[in-house]
Amino acid sequence: MDLDAYARDVVDTNVFMALGTADEHGRPWVSPVFYAAHAYQYFYWISSPEVTHSRNLAQRPQVSIVVFDSRARVCETRAVYMVATAIQLPEGELDRGLAVYPGPADRGGRPFTPAELRPPAPYRLYRATVTEHSVLCPRNTGEPCADHGLAYDHRTAVHLS
Repeated sequence: MDLDAYARDVVDTNVFMALGTADEHGRPWVSPVFYAAHAYQYFYWISSPEVTHSRNLAQRPQVSIVVFDSRARVCETRAVYMVATAIQLPEGELDRGLAVYPGPADRGGRPFTPAELRPPAPYRLYRATVTEHSVLCPRNTGEPCADHGLAYDHRTAVHLS
């Protein structure tokens, strides 16, 4: 199985990601957000700077992300796991970010203008820059995977350039 192609398909065929952040005390917080991706390395979303995950990002930009098919059958998980650093896009990068977000019209998102994402508007555009991608290593239940010899679920790195 081409795991890189598999991971690209998961990102391309889903519209929500689980965004994991942590507050200043390390308490985790996970939020589902609609995303648009560029080159599988940059993930954009719109959010209020007042919500918990945005406040967390302002203090701790390190995030974890999972894009997954929630309709997949049990034991047939289709997911891509990511490690990233996230920011609220600065004013000078809004046009570049909005060239990506919300992605193709058939994904269901609506386009925003830069004016809708500047104060005093309630929303801002955010971007996560991914440094690591991984997927569950494929194996038959109860048998070790061919690559690692492990008989339990574990991740393996993929390269999505």
